[in-house]
Amino acid sequence: MNEEILINLNEKQLNAVKTTEGYVRVIAGAGSGKTKALTSRFAYIVKYLGINSSNIICVTFTNKAAQEMKKRVKKLIGDSFDISLITTYHGFCVKFLREDINKIFYPKGFLILDTEDQKTILRNIYTELNITSRDLSFKQVFKYISNSKKGLDYLNYVLQNKTIETNKDDKLLNTIFQKYLEKQKRNYALDFDDLINFTIYILTNFDDVLNKWQNRLHYIQVDEAQDSSENQFQLIEMLSRQHKNLFVVGDPDQTIYEWRGAKPEYLVDFDKIFPDSVTIIMNQNYRSTPNILKIGNHIIKNNKIRVDKEMITQNPEGIDVVHFHGCHEFEESLWIAKEIKEIIKIENAKFSDITILYRANYLSRNIEQALIKENIPYTIFGGVKFFERKEIKDILSILSLINSEDDISFLRMFNNPTRGLGKKFLENLTLVAQSQNLSLFQALKKNIEKTELSKKGAKDFLDIIIELKELSKIKSISDLVKDILDKTALGELYRKDGDEERINNIKELVSSMILYENESQEIVTIQDYLQEISLYTDLDTNNDIQDKVKLMTIHISKGLEFPYVFLCGFTEGVIPSAMAIKERRNRAIEEERRLTYVAITRAEKRFYLTESEGFNFISGSNKYPSRFLFEINENFYIRKGELSQDIINEAKLQLNLNGTDNLEYLNVGDFVFHNVWKKGIVKEVDREKNQYIIEFMEIGKTRPIDFSFKFLTKLNQESTSNRIIKSHNNKEEKVLENKRIQSNESNNKKWWEFWK
Repeated sequence: MNEEILINLNEKQLNAVKTTEGYVRVIAGAGSGKTKALTSRFAYIVKYLGINSSNIICVTFTNKAAQEMKKRVKKLIGDSFDISLITTYHGFCVKFLREDINKIFYPKGFLILDTEDQKTILRNIYTELNITSRDLSFKQVFKYISNSKKGLDYLNYVLQNKTIETNKDDKLLNTIFQKYLEKQKRNYALDFDDLINFTIYILTNFDDVLNKWQNRLHYIQVDEAQDSSENQFQLIEMLSRQHKNLFVVGDPDQTIYEWRGAKPEYLVDFDKIFPDSVTIIMNQNYRSTPNILKIGNHIIKNNKIRVDKEMITQNPEGIDVVHFHGCHEFEESLWIAKEIKEIIKIENAKFSDITILYRANYLSRNIEQALIKENIPYTIFGGVKFFERKEIKDILSILSLINSEDDISFLRMFNNPTRGLGKKFLENLTLVAQSQNLSLFQALKKNIEKTELSKKGAKDFLDIIIELKELSKIKSISDLVKDILDKTALGELYRKDGDEERINNIKELVSSMILYENESQEIVTIQDYLQEISLYTDLDTNNDIQDKVKLMTIHISKGLEFPYVFLCGFTEGVIPSAMAIKERRNRAIEEERRLTYVAITRAEKRFYLTESEGFNFISGSNKYPSRFLFEINENFYIRKGELSQDIINEAKLQLNLNGTDNLEYLNVGDFVFHNVWKKGIVKEVDREKNQYIIEFMEIGKTRPIDFSFKFLTKLNQESTSNRIIKSHNNKEEKVLENKRIQSNESNNKKWWEFWK
C-alpha cells in the first residue's frame, strides 16, 4: 500500500508530499491536483514517517471537502487509523471545546446554535423590547453580531462581566447584542463565531491547555488557505509554534470570500511571516484546454494580491473560447439554449455535462425561460427557480388577486406584510365565504362591515386591492408593480430586510415586463402576462429527468469542474458587481476578477462568455460588456453576435479604460489636473478611505478626491492644461453621453429612482 501513496504524482506534487518538515506553502492553481497532494502527504507522514494519525490535523472549509479527504486517505492507509482530525475549522474547535471548555466554567455539553436557534433568541428579544422587523431586520442584527465578534473583546463581558465596548451611534443594536450575549450565556450556548473565538481565548489564557495541544499536533495541514480569516490563521499559527510543521495549500487567485472575512494576504505573504518557509508552486492543470487556460491567465495577471504563476497544461489545444454579444437579454439566453443543443448534437454530450454560471441568482430568470422554451431540462444548484422566489411570487400573487380574486393569492397575501389578521379572522371569513358561495376576497368585500371581519388590517387590505384594480385599468403592468410595492408596503419590507438579492430579483422582473411589453404588438393585460408567466412556473417541468443542465452561481461552482461552461451576464455592474465596488473599491475589483477566473477554470472542454445590450436595473445605467472582457487579447477568443465599435468606445469611456484608470494609480508628489480645480499635487494617498488628499494651487486648499473619480489626470512634463481640458471635453464623449441619455426610457429612469 505504501507504493500507492506516491504513484501518479508529478514532480511538484511529489515535492509537496515529501517536504514534511518546517513551514511549507504550496500555491496550487486550479485543476492542479491539490486534494491529491494534500491527502497523499497525510498518508505519507503516517506510512513513511510512522507518525500516529491522531497527531496530524488537516483543516478545510466545508464538511463535504473534509469527507472527501477522509475517503481518499482511508483508501491510501486503510480503515484502522484515527483520522478524526481531518475536519473543518469549526469541527476542530468543537472537539477542542468538548475537551477543554470547562476551563472557563462552561459544561462540556454546551449548546451549538444554528441560524434558526439564533432567530428564536432574536424573536424573544424583540418581544421583550416591543420592536418588530420593521424597526430592525434580522439581517442587520446578524451582521452587527458577526462584526462585533470578529475580535475577542466581547468575551470579557461574557466571561468576566466587564463592561462591553459598544458603538454609541447604534443604541438599539447595542442593546440587542448585549441581550443576545446574556441569553447565550444563560443557556451555555455558542454560535459559529463563538466556536473559534472561545478556542483562541482558552489557548491564549491557559498555558497548560496551549502546551497540551501544541505537543499533540506534530503536523498541521491547511486546505484552501487563501480563505482563512484572521482568527483562523491565528489559531493554526498558535498550534504550530511547538513543532513548527505548518503546511498551507491554496490559490490566492481563487480567493472569493473576502467579503466574509477571508484574508488572502496570509497566504500571499506567508514567506514574509515565516522567512524560513519553503514555497512550492503547482501550476500544471489537468482539467482545462490551453485555449481556456490562456484567457484565465490573461485576466488574473492584472491582480496585485497574488503569487505570480502561469497555469500550463499538456491537454490538447481544444475548441476556441467564444464570446457572444446579444442585442438584448432574450437573444443572449436563446443563443445559449441553441448552443447547448448544438453541443448535444455535435459532441454526443449529455445535458448534465453542461453548466451555466452567473454572478447572482436573479440572472437565472432569462436563462430559465429560454431553456423551457427550447425544451431543455435544467436544475438549479443552491438556489430557487426565479418564479418560485418569495418576492416574485408575492408580486405575481397580487397581480393574480387584482385579475381574478382567487383564494390561493388571497391566502398568500392578505396578511403579508403582517396586518394583524390571525387564525380566527381567517376562520370567520372562510365560514362567510362558504355560506355565500363566494371567494374569500369577494366575501370580505361584501361583508366588511360585519363585526368579526371589520378589522383595520382587513379594511386596509381591501382598499389597497380595490385601488390597485382601478390603477391597473390605466397603467402598464411594469408601472403597476411600483404601486404594488408602495401601497402594500412590500417594497418597504424588502428594503428593511436589507436583502439586496430580493431587490435585484424584483428589478429583473420589472425589466422582463418592460421587454415583454415593448415586444408585444398589443397592450399587455394582467391576464396576458400571467398566462405567459404560467409557462415558466410549472413545477412539474422536467422534474422526472435526471439528465439536466446545471445552473448555479460562480460561488457555488468553486471546487467543481464541468465539460462545458457558459458564464452569462458578463456585464459591467454585474461582474464586477457595482455594489461590491461601491463598498470595497479596488479590493472588490480584484475579488470580482478572481470570481471570473474561477468561472473560467471550471471548464474542461469548452468555455463561453455571454452578455447583451439594454438597461441594467441593478446599476441604473445602460449595459456594457464587463471591463474584464477588455483585459483579454482578442486573439484568444472568437466573437459571435455584433458588438459595435460605438458600444466598445462608450464602454471604455464609461469605465475609464483609456489609460486613465484612477483606482489608486497616483503617488505622493504627483502633479494632477482636475476638471474644476485645475492643477494640484498629491499630498497623501489614503488607502483606508480610498482617496487622495490633493492640494490645489488655484484655490490654495486641499481636498479629498475619491480614487474612482474620472476627471482627474496625472500630469507629466509635456502636459499642458489646454491639452487636459481638451481630453475631457472632446466631441466623442459628448456625443456618446447624449446617446446614453436619449436611450434611457422614462420608465427605466423612474424604476431606477424608485429603488436607488
